[in-house]
Amino acid sequence: MEFNPVALFLSAIVTLAVGFIWYNPKVFGTIWMRENNLTPEDLQKGNMLKIFGLTYLFSLMITVILMSLTIHQTGALGMVGGPPLVASAKPSFAAFMNDYGTAYRTFKHGTLHGFMSALFFVFPIIGINGLFERKSWKYIFIHAGYWAVCLTLMGGIICAFA
Repeated sequence: MEFNPVALFLSAIVTLAVGFIWYNPKVFGTIWMRENNLTPEDLQKGNMLKIFGLTYLFSLMITVILMSLTIHQTGALGMVGGPPLVASAKPSFAAFMNDYGTAYRTFKHGTLHGFMSALFFVFPIIGINGLFERKSWKYIFIHAGYWAVCLTLMGGIICAFA
C-alpha cells in the first residue's frame, strides 16, 4: 500500500483554513464570541504562534487516526503486523492487495468516513462537554459544524491522496 505523508501534512492545514472562515465575524465568529463571552480584544491577548502551532500539531494527530478510519486497507496492513512485516506476509496478503489495494480510495469515500467521524465521535463529545459546561446549543452546533466540515474535508484528502 502506497503512503503519501505530504497528503497528511496538507490535510492538517484544513483545520486552520476552515477555522479562518468558520470563526470569521461575518460567518459564525460573532455568535461564537457572544456564546463564550469573548470580545475581539480578548482574542488579541493569546499567543497566536502557540495557538496555531499546537492546532497544527493536534490536527496532524487527527490525520493519523483518520487514515485508519478512511482507508480500509490499513486494516489488512495491520493484520500482517504493519509496514515492517509486509515483506514476510503470506502470499494471500499480496493477492488481496493486488485485488483490493485501491478499492474505496476516493475523495468521496473519505468524505463519508470523515463526516461519520464528526457525527458519531466529535458531535457527542462536544455535546457532552457543552451540556456539563452549561453552554448553549448554538455553541455546541457551531463547534460540531466546524469539525464536521474539517473532518469531512480531511477524510477526503487523506483517503484519496495519502
